[in-house]
Amino acid sequence: MCLSFGAWGRTIVVYGDSLSAAYGIAEKRGWVALLAERLKRERLDYSVVNASISGETTSGGLQRIAKVLAQQKPAVLVLELGANDGLRGLPVAQMKQNLSAMIQQAQKAGARVLLVGIRMPPNYGPDYTREFESAFAEVAKRHRTALVPFLFEGMGEDFAKFQPDRIHPTEAAQPILLDNVWKSLRPLLKAP
Repeated sequence: MCLSFGAWGRTIVVYGDSLSAAYGIAEKRGWVALLAERLKRERLDYSVVNASISGETTSGGLQRIAKVLAQQKPAVLVLELGANDGLRGLPVAQMKQNLSAMIQQAQKAGARVLLVGIRMPPNYGPDYTREFESAFAEVAKRHRTALVPFLFEGMGEDFAKFQPDRIHPTEAAQPILLDNVWKSLRPLLKAP
């Protein structure tokens, strides 16, 4: 499901999972809706389309990316996928291939891409967590895309910033997520 915020000329598509789909909180309180508000406040001529689906993996994202790109024709694609691959212990090499394929399709369609990284908890083992974390920087470097190294930067082990499942951020944490994305997104946006 694609939800649109704003009605301007250029489009930013946020293409992610539950972390961007405002899981467990009101959609209008999620970081993607807050992004639309910030763009309006700063008079940046972009609309925001949230094409995020809770539970989405990079495989699922790859299956539907062509349709989303064709329908939305984004100037910028914020690619926030991979967390569910990690939580399911899927091969990191497969995740990297899927992310690469989505980035290539977006770039071919004329979109600038911002890749959003995530980390796995230590109980997945040191080898897997290290390989998983480095995957985002490797893919971003290979395709010369902008990168948010870690969506939850600055949240640490503060469980008050997470819902009871300790996976999904609370409403109060959404401005932190937006700030983490904004640092890398703002340089990709052209002033009117």
